[in-house]
Amino acid sequence: MSQTLPLVALGGALGAVLRYLMVTAIGAPVGTLAVNVLGSLAIGVLFVWLGARDGWQLFLMTGVLGGFTTFSAFSLDTLKLVQTGQTLQAVAYVGASVALSLAAAALGVALMKAMS
Repeated sequence: MSQTLPLVALGGALGAVLRYLMVTAIGAPVGTLAVNVLGSLAIGVLFVWLGARDGWQLFLMTGVLGGFTTFSAFSLDTLKLVQTGQTLQAVAYVGASVALSLAAAALGVALMKAMS
């Protein structure tokens, strides 16, 4: 436990900064969608690549990707679209986020398995 929290905290801080920079550069909600898809791809790759390497899983998967991916921001972006009468855009955003993120995670797993 003494090493767990610092690994997760440091990774989370790094992931949050990366998320902020990306969403700022692209703009919401597209930046949030891009973060979630890239995070899903990365978690698929890391899941296979890291295996049971606990320290790296804690830092990269729990910390960095936990701070980087933005499900709560996704939810808020969707709510804002609905509240401003952009219901069709909200539905498209939800569908694209779920489908592309699942596909990206599967692609990450497949890529790593193909390389091994």
